[in-house]
Amino acid sequence: MPEHLIDSGLAESAARAICDAYSNYRANFDEITGRAGGRFRERNWQGMRADRTERLDLYKHSVDRLEADIRNRLQDRIEAKHVWERIKNNYTGLIGRHGDRELAETFFNSLTRRIFVTIGVDPQVEFVSGPREDAPNQARADLYRDYGHFTTAVDLTLAILADTDLAAGFDSLKAEAGLAAAEIDKAVAVTGLAIEKFCVQVITSIFYRGKGAFIIGCLKADDICLPLVLALLHRPTGIIVDSVLTDEDDVSVLFSFARSYFHVAVKSPCALVAFLRAILPKKRIAELYIALGFHKHGKTEFYRELLDHLTTCGEDRFEISAGTPGMVMVVFNMPDQDLVFKLIRDRFGTAKQTSRLEVMQKYALVFKHDRVGRLVDAQSFEHLKFETCCFSEALLEELRHHAAGTVQIGPDHVIIAQAYVQRRVTPLDVFLHQADEADALKVVVDFGHAIKDLALSNLFAGDFLLKNFGVTRHGRVVFYDYDEICPLTQCNFKVLPQARSDEDELASEPWFLVDESDVFPEEFRRFLPLPPHLLSEFLRRHADLFQVEFWRNAQQAVNIGEPADIVPYASSRRIKR
Repeated sequence: MPEHLIDSGLAESAARAICDAYSNYRANFDEITGRAGGRFRERNWQGMRADRTERLDLYKHSVDRLEADIRNRLQDRIEAKHVWERIKNNYTGLIGRHGDRELAETFFNSLTRRIFVTIGVDPQVEFVSGPREDAPNQARADLYRDYGHFTTAVDLTLAILADTDLAAGFDSLKAEAGLAAAEIDKAVAVTGLAIEKFCVQVITSIFYRGKGAFIIGCLKADDICLPLVLALLHRPTGIIVDSVLTDEDDVSVLFSFARSYFHVAVKSPCALVAFLRAILPKKRIAELYIALGFHKHGKTEFYRELLDHLTTCGEDRFEISAGTPGMVMVVFNMPDQDLVFKLIRDRFGTAKQTSRLEVMQKYALVFKHDRVGRLVDAQSFEHLKFETCCFSEALLEELRHHAAGTVQIGPDHVIIAQAYVQRRVTPLDVFLHQADEADALKVVVDFGHAIKDLALSNLFAGDFLLKNFGVTRHGRVVFYDYDEICPLTQCNFKVLPQARSDEDELASEPWFLVDESDVFPEEFRRFLPLPPHLLSEFLRRHADLFQVEFWRNAQQAVNIGEPADIVPYASSRRIKR
């Protein structure tokens, strides 16, 4: 048989296999996601947690199996790019009418980047620009319910709740609708328009995460578009509406980069992202895909956005990030971009008893853990390629001396073997130095809450160093330095023994035996270089953090297995009952 016919047959077979593998991946993704409603109705929080981990593992397992299959099919043609061009063309035809075509293209790229160990971007075997055409009309029609106009907020809210498959779980549907309607009336009153002037669109699928369920939509009138989120909790007595969010900033926090991904059934992700962008215009497309659980495509969007930015950035260069340099990571960013790149150093400071592998395992732990709004999501990228002129001289020198094992610096290009990309936040120590007293006091109090939220989610930050925490644009304190993080239940919290003599008190090394897992909460104050008035407020609100009892009680709560009630909105936004 002629070579070109063999190649054609292989290309058709491989394209079909990749398409089938993607379809299986999406079917499994949707099946896991679809369990969320039942988990919520049954209050099966352990099952919800297991589903989160299973779904996060799914993509890698799917690509692993596919890679083995394709290598077996193509044999000695596995790296023949002319064959892969045909595979790509055939695959394009197979996914042409899919409502999730952009995800299918990223799935294809994941495979080819493995096979070719692609550095930068290779248009010959990759989809470079994602599809920008509108989602299929049917996908848009199925996306949301249009409620037209209602004369009262109570009737509107009752209709919205009654249309969900959770309606039977409310202790009193009418009472909860009334409480939610009162909050909607307040939001509408600010606009100066009557409720009947608004039409309402509500996404058909409910968003599930942790112990919460969220009905998401918008209120539209003339040129006004208000977000509308009904936040539901399932108490032992029944489902309640815990909050109604109509402020863009509050809803933005709900979709924060410091939170775990939603479980929401969706046929056309691009149509859903477009809807969400209409109510959250400040959110980048990549973050919304990631929030929906499509983190691989979110990474694709991140990289495309960055490359587009670099073509128009003018004189801007990647620079060493502000703040106290870390002993484990080299951190840099583009001044006008809210992203930071973190590269593991070749060598760590003598105080760091860890390895590159252990650091990567810490980041993997955070990726799979419930981040409860306190851990900045970190996406791992490999084989990035940028023009050398996009880096400042100071940063290039830093990379040569401290990350030579990860970075290749040539006259034209810088190639980064592996990097973590996170949203940029203001380091806590920098923020407190610059903030006025009111903001500093508020953030110091939230700093304590952040440590407690992490503890109640079974995580111990490792220390209280201010430089390892940051402040978001919404004033929330988050943690972003993971080389010391560990499960809370692995720690042995102990009371610090009393010194037996002055010599013991002044000794440079502990005079008592200390196991690697031993933690002495009384020592945490040493890592809090706060001005007296800020330290006083912290101690007033969070003195229990320096006592063994708090940490042991948190461990006990974790061991019981009931997830903590950590809601993704301020306590002031909760409906008062």
